[in-house]
Amino acid sequence: MKTRPRICNRKRRYATREEAETVAARAHVTLRVYKCELCKRFHLTSRTKGMKVPRSELAGEK
Repeated sequence: MKTRPRICNRKRRYATREEAETVAARAHVTLRVYKCELCKRFHLTSRTKGMKVPRSELAGEK
């Protein structure tokens, strides 16, 4: 996912994927974790349309 600088600056940044996933699991809506190409940290998004599902998520659904 490509994040624009303005969006990146407004979002919370998580140092690790695990930290971001913990926060996402506690949310009342479905959130996905992605690594930002700009800041090299992890953000959360509720957007799913047109996104590729990571292989790790596919493996967990079996």
